Amino acid sequence: MTDVASVARSPANNRIPGESSMWFFVIGDLIIFGGYFLAYVWYRGQQPEVFLAGQARVNLGIGVANTIVLLTSSLFVALGTAAARAARTAEALRLFVIALILGAAFPVLKLSEYVPEILAGNTPGTNLFFMYYFVMTGLHLCHVMLGLVILSFVIRDLNGSAAPRMSLIETGATYWHMVDVLWIVLFALLYVMR
Repeated sequence: MTDVASVARSPANNRIPGESSMWFFVIGDLIIFGGYFLAYVWYRGQQPEVFLAGQARVNLGIGVANTIVLLTSSLFVALGTAAARAARTAEALRLFVIALILGAAFPVLKLSEYVPEILAGNTPGTNLFFMYYFVMTGLHLCHVMLGLVILSFVIRDLNGSAAPRMSLIETGATYWHMVDVLWIVLFALLYVMR
């Protein structure tokens, strides 16, 4: 019988999950968004009244809903990845489909937030807060859309193969978790921080 400690120390478990090229992309994205986050915080310190007024206009309820949707989706991705590693392909497929459905709710919710803002005259040209709000959440929305495409490829691989590619599953999971990390910071900066 193998104990947990020896499995954790085995050479097969001493690797970074997924493809190294995805990690290069993820780290690059985190650095770029980190620059946006620092600039946002700096400008917020320069014009606190503009940023506080802008934050009062964004829809906190939709922001919370988006956070719940993405975090729950990420949980299903993690569970699906664990199921795939345990060779439970049918379960992994089901979990990734649930993750995709939850993730697909994010763009719908985000658009339902954008439209009233734009109709109320709040656009990227309104002030510095809305410029950062639309640029950062818009870039994040593009990342979510790409993540949904990646999850679709993972689902296709799980559905069409008796032995799905773990590197593809782990790479998709890595990207999806990065999308969640970015959203948590965006949610804190744009909706919560006062």
